[in-house]
Amino acid sequence: MSVKSCEKLEKSQVALTIEVEAAAFEAAIEKAYRKTRGKIKVPGFRPGKAPRKIIEGMYGVEVFFDEAINIAFPDAYEAAVKEQELNVVGYPSVELMGECTRQGFTFKAVAPVYPEVVLGQYKGLSAPKEEVKVTPEDVDRRLQSLTDRNTRLVSVDREAKEGDTAVIDFEGFLDGEPFDGGKGSNHSLELGSHSFVPGFEEQVAGMKAGDEKDIDITFPEDYHADLAGKAVVFKVKCHEVKEKEVPALDDEFAKDVSEFDTLAELKADLEKQVAEDREKDAQRGFEDALMEQVAQGITAEIPDAMVDGQARQFLENFRTQIAQQGIPYEQYLQMTGIQEAKLLEDAKEPALRQVKMDLAVMAIIKAEGIEATDEDVEAEYAKLAEQFGMDLEMVKKYIQADQVKDQICSRKAVEVVVGSATAVKPEEGPAGEEAPAAEEKKPARKPRRKKAEAAEGEEPAAAEKKPARKPRKKKTEETEEPKDAE
Repeated sequence: MSVKSCEKLEKSQVALTIEVEAAAFEAAIEKAYRKTRGKIKVPGFRPGKAPRKIIEGMYGVEVFFDEAINIAFPDAYEAAVKEQELNVVGYPSVELMGECTRQGFTFKAVAPVYPEVVLGQYKGLSAPKEEVKVTPEDVDRRLQSLTDRNTRLVSVDREAKEGDTAVIDFEGFLDGEPFDGGKGSNHSLELGSHSFVPGFEEQVAGMKAGDEKDIDITFPEDYHADLAGKAVVFKVKCHEVKEKEVPALDDEFAKDVSEFDTLAELKADLEKQVAEDREKDAQRGFEDALMEQVAQGITAEIPDAMVDGQARQFLENFRTQIAQQGIPYEQYLQMTGIQEAKLLEDAKEPALRQVKMDLAVMAIIKAEGIEATDEDVEAEYAKLAEQFGMDLEMVKKYIQADQVKDQICSRKAVEVVVGSATAVKPEEGPAGEEAPAAEEKKPARKPRRKKAEAAEGEEPAAAEKKPARKPRKKKTEETEEPKDAE
């Protein structure tokens, strides 16, 4: 292999003209012969036993050329990329140049490469940061959530009413025939949860254990096609009615669900938790706003391959999320009428923002000479082991050191930006702009190289922390949750 030329093109692409000489091509032809000879019929020879010269004599010396080119290309291309010290970021487009003979062939490969990045301002920035406030109502909501988790369901001998849970069997009939998805047994249905089709729960109200009833329902027009707007009958049998037994909010409750002896101490701890969570959210928003400025300030010719690759990664993440919800991806596309091409197209804009963020972080790492020491890596491994409750050696087995190093360097790069930045009130944001909405998603601050998700492992902001429990008390039975609507 020899590189005849290496030309830089626009949008961070490189055109390589590569020659595969006779010796390398001859070796590829021999491999092509051994690979395909079993598929070629030659009179007088069993499949795969005909000599190469016989086959070439019958079908021409070029009979193995196409396969030989496919065999020779990857090695020649990879060798050329290594020789020219190129950091390619996608697959090349390939064009055969001239005629292919036994003396070899020449091809042109146009490949996207990692772009040259010029940083804009990344120090001395300012961004809005929310002021953390905690009201008594915030504490009450957190306490209510804790109360709900420790509420029991107890059987009652009376008619079911809103707020109760009815344990029922049901089967739906359309024109006297049962329909798919309309049957359930021993289903716990919370009345008022609106988890069933409208009108169903209201008619279950008033039933007692042992009651049977036919419920007439008309499905909404926007229901899925088979049942949209159809009138059906559900045959329902009630096995049990349960009501919520809510624990009293007193010192005994505090002792039962936490490490505290009084309700006042528990409330104080919940107030502290809310404040800490909101401070984390505010800091995360502040950092995201700063890094967004840095990402938008870079100058780089970003190859389409990088954006397309990130868009495909977003789509793959979406497929995983859909699958985790129990919805097959193809079924989701059918239900929504969305084409995969549309999903990919919609992902292009956030993908571009993510790529810019990755490039900005990597450029800061380079500009600042940021490194991850062995001590940094060991400390990060220890942190991950504690976070996930895993053995240290097991964590090292599943998460490569290079991944951990990348994550550490990425974090240090963000710290460089944040450490020199100024926080301002939201209404005093840069250029008079309002602070970004809390629900707006920002690109993740990570280098382009794929990271182990464990290394990213932050607890979601919305997740509530339970106060530490005392071993002396037994946790109250938690409320049962109704299943999703059938």
